[in-house]
Amino acid sequence: ELQSSSCGNPGVPPKGILYGTRFDVGDKIRYSCVTGYILDGHPQLTCIANSVNTASWDFPVPICRAEDACGGTMRGSSGIISSPNFPNEYHNNADCTWTIVAEPGDTISLIFTDFQMEEKYDYLEVEGSEPPTIGLSGMNIPPPVISNKNWLRLHFVTDSNHRYRGFSAHYQVKKAIDFKSRGFKLFPGKDNSNKFSILNEGGIKQASNLCPDPGEPENGKRIGSDFSLGATVQFSCDEDYVLQGSKSITCQRIAEVFAAWSDHRPVCKVKTCGSNLQGPGGTFTSPNFPFQYDSNAQCVWVITAINTNKVIQINFEEFDLEIGYDTLTIGDGGEVGDPKTVLQVLTGSFVPDLIVSMSNQMWLHLQTDESVGSIGFKVNYKEIEKESCGDPGTPLYGIREGDGFSNRDVLRFECQFGFELIGEKSIICQENNQWSANIPICIFPCLSNFTAPMGTVLSPDYPEGYGNNLNCIWTIISDPGSRIHLSFNDFDLESQFDFLAVKDGDSPDSPIIGTFTGAEVPSHLTSNGHILRLEFQADHSMSGRGFNITYNTFGHNECPDPGVPINARRFGDNFQLGSSISVICEEGFIKTQGTETITCMLMDGKVMWSGPIPKCGAPCGGHFSSPSGVILSPGWPGYYKDSLNCEWVIEAEPGHSIKITFERFQTELNYDVLEVHDGPNLLSPLLGSYNGTQVPQFLFSSSNFIYLLFTTDNSRSNNGFKIHYESVTVNTYSCLDPGIPVHGRRYGHDFSIGSTVSFSCDPGYRLSHEEPLLCEKNHWWSHPLPTCDALCGGDVRGPSGTILSPGYPDLYPNSLNCTWTVDVTHGKG
Repeated sequence: ELQSSSCGNPGVPPKGILYGTRFDVGDKIRYSCVTGYILDGHPQLTCIANSVNTASWDFPVPICRAEDACGGTMRGSSGIISSPNFPNEYHNNADCTWTIVAEPGDTISLIFTDFQMEEKYDYLEVEGSEPPTIGLSGMNIPPPVISNKNWLRLHFVTDSNHRYRGFSAHYQVKKAIDFKSRGFKLFPGKDNSNKFSILNEGGIKQASNLCPDPGEPENGKRIGSDFSLGATVQFSCDEDYVLQGSKSITCQRIAEVFAAWSDHRPVCKVKTCGSNLQGPGGTFTSPNFPFQYDSNAQCVWVITAINTNKVIQINFEEFDLEIGYDTLTIGDGGEVGDPKTVLQVLTGSFVPDLIVSMSNQMWLHLQTDESVGSIGFKVNYKEIEKESCGDPGTPLYGIREGDGFSNRDVLRFECQFGFELIGEKSIICQENNQWSANIPICIFPCLSNFTAPMGTVLSPDYPEGYGNNLNCIWTIISDPGSRIHLSFNDFDLESQFDFLAVKDGDSPDSPIIGTFTGAEVPSHLTSNGHILRLEFQADHSMSGRGFNITYNTFGHNECPDPGVPINARRFGDNFQLGSSISVICEEGFIKTQGTETITCMLMDGKVMWSGPIPKCGAPCGGHFSSPSGVILSPGWPGYYKDSLNCEWVIEAEPGHSIKITFERFQTELNYDVLEVHDGPNLLSPLLGSYNGTQVPQFLFSSSNFIYLLFTTDNSRSNNGFKIHYESVTVNTYSCLDPGIPVHGRRYGHDFSIGSTVSFSCDPGYRLSHEEPLLCEKNHWWSHPLPTCDALCGGDVRGPSGTILSPGYPDLYPNSLNCTWTVDVTHGKG
C-alpha cells in the first residue's frame, strides 16, 4: 500500500535516464535521454502531497523520442504546429502526435492557416474538443477548433503514396479568467460522432437506408427531396441573407447500420453590413474601424474585377479579430459561403502577406460573436494579371532576388549584414495563386561584433517582444583613437528583471558606463575608448517591447551624430567643433529633455555637445489656446503608463466653440477613462466619459472652453488616443451639429434657431434624455447630446424587444443585481 508520504517509483521511459532514488514528498527527480533522442515533457518531477492520504508527482513521466521524429508536447501560451517538412510535401507513412497542455481551467483555440491532404487516406485527428474527436482531411481549411478541456491532442497519419503540403495551425491559450463575462462558444466539427442526434429526433429510429428529412433553413430553401443513401441535397439563402455551413450535404452510411447526412443543415444569417465593390482597386474596412466592430455581425463583401481577364489581390494594412471567436472567411468567386471555394479562414492577428483569387471575383465574410471584439481590419484590393500571386514585398532589413510573381516563379531572400533570416529562404507562386509561405523576417542576432562606422543594435524580435531566458552580447569596435556614441531611440524592458549593461571595453570586467531597465528611454552614451560592449539579460518570464539603439563613431575633434529624435524634426547636419543643431517637436509633442539648440564645444578637455540630445514626448496635460491642434495620450504612439492623472484645458476666443474629433481611441475597458467636460474645469457639465473603444465621432462645447481628464489604474495599458481640436465660429442663424449618440439614431437635419432634433436607440438601449433638443436663440442646444445606455434592470413593455446586460457590448461592471420586469398585453404569454 502506498504511504501518504511517498509517490512511488515513476519508472524510466525507453531510451531514458532517471536521476534520483528518493520518492518521498518534497523529493525531486530528473530525466534525460540517451544520445540521438530528445526529451518530450517536463525534465524535473517533484513529489507533492495532494491531501492527507495521497501524494503524486506534479508532472507525468516524460518520453524520449528520436531527434528526427515528429510531434511533441507544447506548453506555451501560443505557438504554431505544422506537419513535417511544411510547407513542402509531408512524408509517407507519417504518424505524429502533438499535445498542447494549458493550466487547469484554461481552454485552447486552434486556427488553421493552411491545409492540404490526400482526401480520406491522409488525415489529422483532433481530440479534446466538442465533439470529442474531429477527423480532418482534404483540401479545405477547417474552421477553428476550441477545446473544452485544458488540452488538445493532434494525431497526423499519412499512407504510403500521394503527398501534399500538409497543414499549419496557430494555437492560443485563453486563460480561465477571460471567460468571466462570456459563455462558451463551440465550433461545429466535421466528424460524425455528433450526427446520431439526427437519427433519434422524436425518439424514432430511422430506417437504415434513408436519412431523415433535413428540412429547410429559415430564410432559405432546399433543392432536392431524395433522402436515400448516396443522394445529395443543396441549400441556398434568400436575398440579403448569407449561408453559414455546407451548401450541400450527402446521405451516407454511418456505423454500418445507420444512415445520416454528411453535415448539419446550414443556417441563413441576415447580412448586417458589407457591400459590392468594383476594381481596379480600393480600400474597405470592418464596421467602425479603427474602433471596435459590432457584435453579432454578418458582413459580406464581394469584389469584382472590371477586367474579367484579371484576378483580385488583397492585403491587410491592419488586422485584429478576437482569436477563435470572430472570423473572416475569404473565398474565390461570387458564391458566398460555399466551403469548396474557401481560400482562407482568418482570426486573431496573424494573416498572409497577400491573398489572390483564381477568378475575377472574391468574397469576404466577417462573422462576429456576441461578446466584446477588437479593432477589426483595413483591406487594400486591386486587379492583377491572371496566374499571378502578386508582389509580396521585401522584408524589413532584407534583400530580395527575383521580380516575377507568376505561377511557378520563385523569390529568394537574404538579410542585410548583421541580421538573421527567420522563415523560408525562398517562396514559390503556386498554381492556386497563393505564395507557398509568407516572406521571411530579418531579426537581430543575440551575439555579434560590429566594425562598421555606424549601425543599429536591436533586441531580438524588436519590436514584437524579445522573449525569455536571453543572454546577448554585442561588441562595437571602431578605429583606435576614435570613440563610439549610442543613441537610444526606443527602450522597454521588464522592470527590475531584464537589464541592458553598457561597458567601456571588450571584456566582461570592463567598467560599466550604465545599466538600464524599465521603460524610461536612456540618455545618449559616449565611450571613452574605441570599443563598447553591450550585455542584455532577460529572465524566464514576461518581456517588453525591447530596444532600438543606433551607434556611430567619431574622431576627437567632432561631436557624435545625435540622430533624429522620434516625434521630431532636426535642423543642422554639421557636427564639427563650434557647430549647432536644433530640434522641433511634431504637432502634439513637447520637449521632455534638453533645450531646443545644442552646440558642439570643448568641455573638460573633451569635445561634446553642450547638453543632452533633445527628446519629444506626448505630455500628460496642458493648456492649449491655438486655433487648432492635437492632444495625445502620454507615451503616444506607444502605450500610455499606469496610474496617470492628466488634465488638458482647451481655450478658444470668446464667442467661439471647440470641436474635438477622435482619430484613434483604445483604453483598458472600465478602468482607464477619459472625461470630457463642457467648460474650463472638472466642475463643468460632463459631455461624456469614455473607455474601451466606444467614442462618438466628434463633440462640441457650448462655450469657449473644454476640459479633459484622463485617469488610468495601476495595471494594464493600451494604445490610448489621438484627438484633434479646432476652434469653430457659431453660425448667426443656427446651432452646431449636435452629433449622433453611440448605438443611436437622429431624426432631423435642420439645425436652425427654433428647430428640434430627436433621437432613438438601438434595441435594448435606453435614451438618457427623452426630450428633443431645441436650438435656442443663444445658438446652443437646450441640453447636451443624450446617450444610449444598456441599464441595470427596469420595466420592459411591448409585444417584443431586446434586453442587454449593463454596458453592453463592453464588459458589465462588478457587484450588480439587476431585475427586469417584462409586461405584455393581458392574456398573452
